Amino acid sequence: MALVKYNNNSISSVTALDSMASGSLVLLTTNTITSGVSSSSFTSNINSTYDTYLFKFINIHPSSDGNRFLFQCSTNGGSSYGVTITSTFFKTFHDEADSSSGLSYDANNDLAQSTDFQQLNLDADLGADNDQSLNGTLHLFSPSNTTFVKHFIATTNFNHSGNFTVECFIAGYFNTTSAIDAIQFKMASNNIDSGVIKMYGLSKS
Repeated sequence: MALVKYNNNSISSVTALDSMASGSLVLLTTNTITSGVSSSSFTSNINSTYDTYLFKFINIHPSSDGNRFLFQCSTNGGSSYGVTITSTFFKTFHDEADSSSGLSYDANNDLAQSTDFQQLNLDADLGADNDQSLNGTLHLFSPSNTTFVKHFIATTNFNHSGNFTVECFIAGYFNTTSAIDAIQFKMASNNIDSGVIKMYGLSKS
């Protein structure tokens, strides 16, 4: 991308902007949840148009206390979800009373050649108080590639049911060379009560 330079001393003096980049993130779909749903899926727009897809989770609120937010992918347009995953999972935490904190690997929440849904928060601990929620991002890389496995990286922060802030870092790959064309998010039990999930495509360089 060419560098655009203006000689004005103040931005208020600029009367026109030439060749300014519009950004590389393209919003493709927004799933807004305003009442309880068992899952939220994206079954279109995941294709070879973009090399990387970004999902943003905004105020994901469960219908029941002590829950787990999960995701899985599909190679058949969402007819089924159960692609083989190998992943890692670690966490940091700090409670409101300033009496407990830590950083550790969490082997209970990683997967090894599993077709289970991958957890995006600490085991069964997402709080359902009115002011509690989960926020974060998930990057899915080159899902339409038919040569390589499909890598992902996720980061979430959520309100623990015991009044902790918990940050989770999850990464791994879908062990398939088939194209991934759909993704689903859900709670381990009961419903997603409310929240927003946005899907973006990152423009190819």
